[in-house]
Formats: sequence, structure tokens, C-alpha cells
Amino acid sequence: MLDLEPATRTLAGLVDGIRSDQLTAPTPCRDATVGDLLDHVDGLSMAFTAAATKTPLDGGSRGPSADASRLGPDWRTRIPRRLASLAGAWCDAAAWTGMTHAGGVDLPGEVAGVVALDEVIVHGWDIAVGSGQSFTCEPRLAQAAYEFVRASVAQNPHGTPGLFGPPVPVPDDAPLFDRLIGLTGRDPAWRAAVKHA
Repeated sequence: MLDLEPATRTLAGLVDGIRSDQLTAPTPCRDATVGDLLDHVDGLSMAFTAAATKTPLDGGSRGPSADASRLGPDWRTRIPRRLASLAGAWCDAAAWTGMTHAGGVDLPGEVAGVVALDEVIVHGWDIAVGSGQSFTCEPRLAQAAYEFVRASVAQNPHGTPGLFGPPVPVPDDAPLFDRLIGLTGRDPAWRAAVKHA
């Protein structure tokens, strides 16, 4: 069992730091803007909260969306609230047992919890660098996400559609977090372009 709260708190802080004019900014997540990823985080927060409590979502479980036009005006308060609910739901040991359902897929609770953690961490980094903010991650949580992604890449070395792109080569002696980001198909050196006046 892992405590997702440090990761969700970090991401909630990043959401608070995003300016409205940054919603259209690119991110390291191919073809997704900051606003698109905020919509994705909003949806995955609900989906994985429901997965933790083993409660069906209204309208059923669907694959992830990433569409900034769906954000609505209250995204700055709604997304942090849903992230807090996500962390709270995974504090219950029962969330990590048995089978559950998320994003249209049946999976063990212990796997769903790590997928939720990975999504929060990796998209947190995407949003941070896309909006020019700094990012931190607890080493224990980064390690758990890394182990999950490494196992996934071992089974699907060319990426997992809808989850990870093909891995980006990163030196073996690079920091663990850089290796995690590389395994998810992102360049850990990616930074938002600086606009000059």
C-alpha cells in the first residue's frame, strides 16, 4: 500500500500555479496541451477514486479523455478537490485488494493503485514543465512508479498505446526520475519554449 497524498498534493499545487494563458501551452506528452492534461487529470482522478472504492462511475467507465474544451470554469478548485479525494480513497487498505475497474479495464486493486500513482506523477511532471513550474517527487513514490513502468516496458518495448509511448533512451546512471520519464516515452530534458518580447 502506498500513500498517494504527497503526489496528489504536488499536482494540486501545480494546478494552482497555472495561468489561464498557459492552457494552450505544449507539454512533453505528445499532442497534449496543459489544458488537455488538466482535463485528463480531472477524469483519471474520478476514475481511480471509483476504482479504489470499487464503485461504478455514473455513465460507466470509459477510456481517458484529454480535451481542454471540457475543463469548465471551476477547474482550479474542482481538480485539486478530486485529487484530494483520490488520495483519500487509496488510504483505505481495502482499495489495494481484490479486482476493480478503471478506464474500461478490469485490473487488480494493487495494480490500479500504482497506475493511479504513476498517472499523477508523470502527468504532474508534464504539467509542471509545460507551465514552467518546478516539480518534486518523493523518492519512494518515484521508485514505485519506475518499477511499474519498467515492468510494462519489458512486456511492451515499443510502448503501450494510451498509456506510454516508445521509451526515450536515458543513460543508466541518470537519476531515477529521469529514467522513469524516459521509460514513459518522454525526454526528461524537455522544457517549454521561452517566449521573448
